[in-house]
Amino acid sequence: MSVLDPWKDFPFIILDGGLASELEKNGYTLDNSIWSAAVLAESPAAVSDVHMAYLKAGADIITTASYQATITGLVKYGFTEDKAVDIIFDSVRLARESIMVFMDSEDYDMSMPLPVVAASAGSYGASLADGSEYRGDYKLSEKEYHDFHRRRLEILIDAGADLIAFETVPSYDEACAIASLMEQYGKTEYWISFTVKDSEHISCGRSFAECMQMLRGRKNLAAAGINCSDPSFFAALLESARPFADKPFIVYPNSGEMYSTVDHHWHGDSRAEKLGGHAVEWYGLGARIIGGCCRTGPADTATLAAARRKMMDGA
Repeated sequence: MSVLDPWKDFPFIILDGGLASELEKNGYTLDNSIWSAAVLAESPAAVSDVHMAYLKAGADIITTASYQATITGLVKYGFTEDKAVDIIFDSVRLARESIMVFMDSEDYDMSMPLPVVAASAGSYGASLADGSEYRGDYKLSEKEYHDFHRRRLEILIDAGADLIAFETVPSYDEACAIASLMEQYGKTEYWISFTVKDSEHISCGRSFAECMQMLRGRKNLAAAGINCSDPSFFAALLESARPFADKPFIVYPNSGEMYSTVDHHWHGDSRAEKLGGHAVEWYGLGARIIGGCCRTGPADTATLAAARRKMMDGA
């Protein structure tokens, strides 16, 4: 039985939105090598507040603040190795506690399934803190990818995550390595979501359809798809990969703005307000988990919840 089975009667499951951008809105500075993991370590209540905002907006899946939290990265930042393990473990604990508090509040609709925790595991490129997760211009051996992901993965599993979110993966080879690694953890469900550079290719240049074909038959793979990329590319990508996919698509775009690794700012216009409308289109193309990524917030999650209610009402 899949951890996502309770949502099988809903058109799609609602994933939360951007964590870092919400922390920045709340006054936290994330211009460092471990990004939101610094707030996770130093101001955990701020992370819990963002989790709660998404739950109140209608999110069914809460993603942990562990995206850029790796043992090596946290130690390099100045924490001891034992503290680094505690920080990663606490990312799951905070998400779980936020769900428990929410369920005890008047905001929780008791007719809805229990929200679940997806433990965020950023790609190797994310750990470099130089924008590599949007380029995929790195190459490791399968063993090196396994060694990078394994330690954090085991901490997140031990902490009780419901599933693992391998996200912003720009590399076909890294995705292959993640899938082979997860064969060793057959009782743990996961998803892989890619960053893309256009309406056909992931960031490293391989086609999205090839990626979906490679992931066919992976028994504990819950979903696969795209995140933190321009939403205007998504429909064509899903259409191209439908013949090869045997698992639901997961999609959670950024706002449509572009991030510059030179000045560390987002540029362009946000199109996040269209997320609810996109959700209906993406659902029709096989997406069953839909949310937002960088520069999206609880208000955008609320538009997804409204779109789902409308679909269920037959409007």
